[in-house]
Amino acid sequence: MRSSFARSGLLTAGLCAAVALSTPALAQDKIKVGLILTLSGPAAALGQQARAAFEMALKDLGGKLGGREVELVVADDELKPDVAVTKVKGLIDRDKVDVVVGPTFSNILGAIAKPVTDAKVFLISPNAGPSPLAGKGCSPFFFATSYQNDQVHQVSGKVAQSRGYKTLYLLAPNYQAGKDAIAGVKRDYKGQIVEESYVPLNTLDFQSELAKIAAAKPDAVFTFMPGGMGVNLIKQYKQAGLADRIPLLSSFTVDESTLPAQGDAALGMFAGSNWAPDLDNPQNKAFVAAYVAQQKAVPATYAFQAYDAALLLDGALKATGGKTDDKEALRAAFLKADFTSLRGAFKFSRNGFPVQDFYLTKVGKRPDGKLETQIVEKVFSDYVDSYLPECSIK
Repeated sequence: MRSSFARSGLLTAGLCAAVALSTPALAQDKIKVGLILTLSGPAAALGQQARAAFEMALKDLGGKLGGREVELVVADDELKPDVAVTKVKGLIDRDKVDVVVGPTFSNILGAIAKPVTDAKVFLISPNAGPSPLAGKGCSPFFFATSYQNDQVHQVSGKVAQSRGYKTLYLLAPNYQAGKDAIAGVKRDYKGQIVEESYVPLNTLDFQSELAKIAAAKPDAVFTFMPGGMGVNLIKQYKQAGLADRIPLLSSFTVDESTLPAQGDAALGMFAGSNWAPDLDNPQNKAFVAAYVAQQKAVPATYAFQAYDAALLLDGALKATGGKTDDKEALRAAFLKADFTSLRGAFKFSRNGFPVQDFYLTKVGKRPDGKLETQIVEKVFSDYVDSYLPECSIK
């Protein structure tokens, strides 16, 4: 007969083994999501909108994704590619996140895409959509709830062509998204480009560019200037007296992240978008009302796309029973896109980019006096990005 000490030892050993066996299961109770966005500097408003909306979605989903509690790990990329790489590696290696959501800017996405996807961690972009990731650089571990960069800007090129503008002045920041913007405008515009001007990212003084525009006297100007760049450009454009003489078409230059600072200087200006706060469907109306109530501000595309990113994650994880270890099953669930997007109809191409509608919008005032972009007309329906044929994923 074994002594009580022996029996106690066996019991202790058994309990230790049970605890050891249960620890991985307990560790998997929460799904870890790494959220990497630009949260400081002149462009911080963009990332802050995305973060607020993603956190709002998690709250609306009861703090769970696919039935699993969520641990959200937030990182500020500071709009610096080297900083972003260091921080995203920390999310993967130290924090052991199951999925990464972000970033805001395309130069940051270009820097972090390979480290994340090489680690076989899914990367969901709630905004940036550089052309290389849609075409030859596509990855089975990458999805975007936004757009391929060219598409939003292509709206302005299409509108400029249809309105008979014979000359166009192009102005964008000198990085991947800026180059994609110019490429998008040129896709449908067949008139004369009088100037194609690139300025350093985070430029805030546009006096020399405005002097060139005044001298060139184009029929219209197209610009892509997100965040603080857009705030300053629009104010200076108005002050220079150009707003009353030369129509301005844009993307992300006049939107809900910049309008509070631009004020009435932005009224009446046009933009291309895949969404607007006044998009007429029940889920979008509820989202905008809730966001305004909680944040005391009107949401921009950065917010709605981040909200959709959380809904996409929730739908995919429901399909896999909350599991993330079977990568093929999780990719198939992402591709299925089983969620109700705030934009309405939504599906993915095999390169991980959405098939969706695009609109011309115009800055106007809401009944509460706040500025917002409002839909003027639909320009593209169920639009598939032009780089899909270059993607090797089948």
